[in-house]
Amino acid sequence: MFSDIPVSVGPMNEGERVRGPDMYVELAGPKSYGFELVKVVDKADDKVEIVGKDIDEMEEGSRTPFAIIVKVSGEKLEEDLEGVLERRVHEFFNYMEGVMHLNQRDQVWIRINKDSFNKGLRLEHIGKVIQRLFKAEFPFIEKCDVILITDPDKVKEELEKAREIYNKRDERTKALHEEDVDVFYGCIMCQSFAPTHVCVITPDRPALCGGINYLDARAAAKIDPNGPIFEIPKGECLDEKLGVYSGVNEVVKERSQGTVEEVALHSALEKPCTSCGCFEAVVFYIPEIDGFGIAHRGFKGETPMGIPFSTLAGQCSGGKQVPGFLGVSIAYMKSSKFLQGDGGWERVVWLPKELKERVKEAIPEELYDKIATEEDVKTTDELAKFLKEKGHPCAERIGAAEVEEITEEVEVEEEMEEEVGGIEIPTMTLPGTFAGLPSGIKIVLQNAVIKAERIIITKEDDKKKKKR
Repeated sequence: MFSDIPVSVGPMNEGERVRGPDMYVELAGPKSYGFELVKVVDKADDKVEIVGKDIDEMEEGSRTPFAIIVKVSGEKLEEDLEGVLERRVHEFFNYMEGVMHLNQRDQVWIRINKDSFNKGLRLEHIGKVIQRLFKAEFPFIEKCDVILITDPDKVKEELEKAREIYNKRDERTKALHEEDVDVFYGCIMCQSFAPTHVCVITPDRPALCGGINYLDARAAAKIDPNGPIFEIPKGECLDEKLGVYSGVNEVVKERSQGTVEEVALHSALEKPCTSCGCFEAVVFYIPEIDGFGIAHRGFKGETPMGIPFSTLAGQCSGGKQVPGFLGVSIAYMKSSKFLQGDGGWERVVWLPKELKERVKEAIPEELYDKIATEEDVKTTDELAKFLKEKGHPCAERIGAAEVEEITEEVEVEEEMEEEVGGIEIPTMTLPGTFAGLPSGIKIVLQNAVIKAERIIITKEDDKKKKKR
């Protein structure tokens, strides 16, 4: 696409992954820090500026703090477009061969592979590509500055300013709710990584990446009608509590290539929305408690389930609809409709201390001290004890949930027997002593799946056999 850029640039490179062994350098990411920001200014100069070390001055395999600030100017530009333009940074980075861009805002994660580095790709080239694509895709951008920062202190200084801007943007939609509008918006920007994912954006439910709120989406659909963000006619409300709408179901089915037929906007258990992989946090169901835990991308420890955020994210990313797991934005956690189909905040039992502090204003005052953090509990047993001691609403259901599970298991067995009819279920009987149990006890395995890491087949020695 560009003769002076040493790597190919275009949509054919979208979806390319850069794994650890292939990585030359990592910019920002979960083990460092950084951000991306687009600002509308009165006058830009069409410059590309590098602040700090370039890629060839970094050690191979290293991680570096990173920021990209894009300043755009033009008569038709408005501040409302900043969030929309900013989300396109993700797409433009991924157009570059050997470059992987994940997430958004202050969660960006960028990797450059060894092949592209060896071909000569440097930060100035990246800046030029971003600048040219912005001006090509949005002709109303007259001038565009791209500032790439790798100086750790400068990144940290600018990061705080960026977070203030993010917060101001999120505040703009607080007075608007789903009942007040006839149209929602959809985003399929992440389908290069998650082909069946459709993000549904409403006044109460910002994009799960946290980068696009309802007003941002409306502006994006207006300036680029054929782009990845589009209108969704709300249609008939089929279930107000869960947030099920006929118009949403029709569009999600079409845009997910028929994979997802129905979604509930405000439930993690019943027909939850799909998740791409860019979400800011994951809601996960804890069966032992009959409540929800929530872990955000910045949390480095383990949840009471004994697994970290990365493992939870793998459960629901890729455009899958997985009951019990839901990718969400931090802003959605502050919405009055947050998980209202599942009981809202009364069903939340655990979240990291940092996240709890960030959403403190949204948590009902009477519940705040009853929700555990990583400092209160380490396991689900400790969590159950904590909830009972604090009088959390879920504490009353902890025992009941166990009884329900046993009942369900019996029902499943009965259903299976009815389904198989006259067909005999494969059965294996073992003496109880096989598992170290006392004699007189029998173990029956029905319809079991047995796995072995290795099977050794040997021919018996006839001579030895005769001796025995």
